[in-house]
Amino acid sequence: MSLISFFKEAGEKLFGSKDAEAAAVKAQSTPSSAELQAAAAAANTKAGTAIANYIATQKLDAVGLAVAFDGASGIVSVSGEAADQATREKILLCCGNVQGVSQVDDRMTVATPADESQYHLVVRGDTLSAIAKTYYGNANQYPKIFEANKPMLGHPDKIYPGQLLRIPA
Repeated sequence: MSLISFFKEAGEKLFGSKDAEAAAVKAQSTPSSAELQAAAAAANTKAGTAIANYIATQKLDAVGLAVAFDGASGIVSVSGEAADQATREKILLCCGNVQGVSQVDDRMTVATPADESQYHLVVRGDTLSAIAKTYYGNANQYPKIFEANKPMLGHPDKIYPGQLLRIPA
């Protein structure tokens, strides 16, 4: 159980700016605190569902998977039991590598425990080869990092600054 930090302005765009603009307009036009709280709760539920759907599209599964988003803090809370450590870590990355998310509250468990991977925050100019050279001493080990981050990565050249990647042992 831990809190993992992410770069809030980078990542998949699962909840659009139109939703945020509509919520802002509604907030300005409705003076009732109860209505504001209801609108915020609805937006958080919608965002949590969008993240859970994104995890499902990546064909990642966990028993009892629950995803909740708090838009005010940018924190995603995720719980459930993953079959293995790699699946758990990929689910956490799916939750965090989303625009608007600053942290993931990891409440997940693993059916088959294993060593945890390291994480690397991509910066401008990074390549998978350069990252592999840093962690493994051999740039030709980049496919290991690419495979560890599938299906979120579709191509080895499609990484972006602010993205968090799994670096397996």
